[in-house]
Amino acid sequence: MKKKVLSMFLSVAMAATILVGCGNSNTPASNTPASSSGSEASSDAGSADGSFHFEIVSKGFQHQYWQAVLKGAEQKASELGDTMNFVGPNSESDIAPQVQMLDAAIAANPDAIGLAALDTSACLDAITAAQNAGIPIVGFDSGVPNAPEGAIVANAATDNYAAGALAALETWQLIKDKVAPGTRIGVLSQDATAESIVNRGLGFVDRMADLIVSADLTVNVEGNDRFVNDTIAEKTEGADVIIEVLVPSSVTSELSTIDCQTLLNKADTICIYGSNQHSAEAMVTADENIGKFGSAVVGVGFDSGAVIKAAVADGTFAGAITQAPVAMGEKLVELLHAAASGEAVSDVDTGCQWYTAENMNDAEISQNLYD
Repeated sequence: MKKKVLSMFLSVAMAATILVGCGNSNTPASNTPASSSGSEASSDAGSADGSFHFEIVSKGFQHQYWQAVLKGAEQKASELGDTMNFVGPNSESDIAPQVQMLDAAIAANPDAIGLAALDTSACLDAITAAQNAGIPIVGFDSGVPNAPEGAIVANAATDNYAAGALAALETWQLIKDKVAPGTRIGVLSQDATAESIVNRGLGFVDRMADLIVSADLTVNVEGNDRFVNDTIAEKTEGADVIIEVLVPSSVTSELSTIDCQTLLNKADTICIYGSNQHSAEAMVTADENIGKFGSAVVGVGFDSGAVIKAAVADGTFAGAITQAPVAMGEKLVELLHAAASGEAVSDVDTGCQWYTAENMNDAEISQNLYD
């Protein structure tokens, strides 16, 4: 929340960059295209009919989420008459292979590059090379945080703060008759460092606090220091309602499960929100031997996946927020096309959706629910 004229000197410099790799890894990365739309592209900038070729480097194909992004990108590329090569490493921990895929993408001399960086610092050399070569880079998903100024022309990503706020608004409709002096609302966050995760939590906390105050009740945020310090909610000792945010000391399902059980075992807890797939799945595990979700406690998740979808479908969770990965793929290609055309581009919020057992099979929703 853009094209290039390559000289022989830059071509030589680029070849050197590829041999070294911006991650300084000696292990070759697989750059087999996950998808190509249309015919093979030439190395010329665009073509006579105004079509372009894009190289898109995702975070991987460990999750179906990326297949949904790919679907949207394919649809939009076909519509615009563009071609693309969509790749990603085997998992989201494979930083060096992704770096090598980015090197290969630059060597392909595309009209623009889409990048969801696993580690911006590891890709700095390649990003700089692309910038020097006049190849615009559009970030997507988490984008390319802290990239060199001007290297990333736009980002297509979920507004995570707004998504968290939407979760709070939908949750409020479910719990407003239960919210009263002496009640507690729990928030589970995977960590307190990743901006996307923190923003999903803060969006929920801030909006929920505002809704509680609008009901003429006082509220206080407790728990993790990052959330306590960063919330815009006023600090109120002895408040009517407590919003408690728990973050595990390390990102493990076991520790997140324990955090959820801690909240479930508090008699005043009326609702728990898990701000990503990790936290929401830990909620399901935590409740297996307690059985409060769907009855005494309202459970709300974020993201999709088989476990969360099943929890929503059977009533364990009242609902969940999903990002819109198909729309993200579409918006990414739109930005790439505009940037390659020389148009000014800016960040795009790719949106999110609230889904429940009643609407999760609707076509508009189901295309964004990945396993």
